Amino acid sequence: MSTQVLPLELIDKCIGSQIWVIMKSEREFTGKLLGFDDFVNMVLDDVTEFEYTPTGRKETKLKQTLLNGNNICMLVPGSSGPSR
Repeated sequence: MSTQVLPLELIDKCIGSQIWVIMKSEREFTGKLLGFDDFVNMVLDDVTEFEYTPTGRKETKLKQTLLNGNNICMLVPGSSGPSR
């Protein structure tokens, strides 16, 4: 017998841990998930932003960021982001 886990329940279990957020654009973010709302808008702490440009990958460190849930494509719990 399997148990059902709803998407928002899974995200809730990730609060306080590392998460990798892949956006619909050419950007990805990794950081500690501080919180989210019903629209999956997210607040991340100790963030690294990865931006893919024609000249290569650019990394930017940020203290905190707020991500709009409409622009999130995929979440990877427990991951520190793309391979370096």
